Amino acid sequence: MKKALTIAGSDSCGGAGIQADIKTMTMNGVYAMSAITALTAQNTTGVTGIMEASPEFLKKQLDAVFEDIFPDAVKIGMVSSSELIKVIAQCLKEYKATNIVVDPVMVATSGARLIEDTAIHTLRSELLPLATVITPNIPEAEILADMPIKNEADMENAARKLFASYGCAALVKGGHQINDANDVLFSAESDEPVWFRGKRIDNPNTHGTGCTLSSAIASNLALGYSLSQSVERGKAYLSGALEAMLDLGKGSGPLMHNYKIVKEA
Repeated sequence: MKKALTIAGSDSCGGAGIQADIKTMTMNGVYAMSAITALTAQNTTGVTGIMEASPEFLKKQLDAVFEDIFPDAVKIGMVSSSELIKVIAQCLKEYKATNIVVDPVMVATSGARLIEDTAIHTLRSELLPLATVITPNIPEAEILADMPIKNEADMENAARKLFASYGCAALVKGGHQINDANDVLFSAESDEPVWFRGKRIDNPNTHGTGCTLSSAIASNLALGYSLSQSVERGKAYLSGALEAMLDLGKGSGPLMHNYKIVKEA
């Protein structure tokens, strides 16, 4: 069985972070493992507390995984400090990890800031160059590419700039008033940007969509699909989880990650 590791923060309400990643990886047919970067106290209305793992303990988690059940893909989500990012980068290089998907989580769906300002520089210099693909949303891509993004042409330019700057493929995700579900990928697979057009799903419950997509992409890379295929399959899974119209919580609720099981039950 193929295996995938998620390195991210825990979400106490289960909609995003480690919990969403494990659900997604399981539903996409791989064995899921985790290394937790932080505990968060959060629900669908917001984040009320963050308690980071120490760099030493994060390294122990990573060593435990890589030395026993070596992952076929790695997804990296919320990492809020420079010290933790450096530990992750060191381990990825030490163990020669492959199929690395970095979701550069900076702000929660609720609007809470999830990364220190000083950590963004470390993310750029230490972690992104190790990635197979990064999956920023519009605000994250604006920060990483250092440019405003107002339309689809800007999305293409940002993806191209990220690819050139960090040497990894870049999937810039739509939404944020530019489009609803259209994402653009720039990678070594093609000399031109590749668009993945999605249908608009009128669902206000979007807590954990970024975590879910990046974990689905990592799962499919672990299974041996190409990057473009993995993105396409990941988007299809995300669409299904949104279309199930789960409605939990008082704020932006979680997705139905197990929609395939529920339909069949």
